[in-house]
Amino acid sequence: MAVRKKYLFDSLSDFIGKELGVTDWTVISQEQINLFADCTGDRQWMHVDAERCRRESPYGAPVAHGFLVLSVLAKLVADLGGIPEDATGAINTAVNNVRFRAPVLAGARVRARAGIAGVAPLNETQSLVTAAVELEVEGGATPALTADLMVLMFR
Repeated sequence: MAVRKKYLFDSLSDFIGKELGVTDWTVISQEQINLFADCTGDRQWMHVDAERCRRESPYGAPVAHGFLVLSVLAKLVADLGGIPEDATGAINTAVNNVRFRAPVLAGARVRARAGIAGVAPLNETQSLVTAAVELEVEGGATPALTADLMVLMFR
C-alpha cells in the first residue's frame, strides 16, 4: 500500500522539504517495454531483443525506454494521491531537471518517492507546487530517474 502524508491546500507550504510518500513496488515487464516500443516505433534491440541483450548488452537484459520509465513515474506519483484533500483538482504543467541516472531492466521492480520542493501561491484558489520525485529500482544504489514535477493545484 502506498504511503502518503495527509495535508490541506492552505498547509502546502508546511510540507516543503518533506516527503509526501512512497509507492508500492511495481514491475516493469518486457511486455510493457514491447508495447511502448510498438507505440513509439523505438524498437532498438537494447529494448526488445532479450536474446541479443543476453549476448551483447553490458546489462545482460533489455533496458526499459527512458520515456517509458518517466511515464511510469508519473503514474506512480499520481497513485500517491498527492493533491490536498480539500483541492478540487490538479494539472501537470511541467517536468524539469529530468535525469536518467540508472537503467531499468526488464523485470525490475520500481517505486516512486516524492516530496514537496516548493509552493508558489498564485491566488486564493491556485498554487503551483513543485514536487521532487524519483524512481527507485529495488536493490539499486542510485535512483533510475529524478525530476521536478510542476503541478497546478486548485480548489
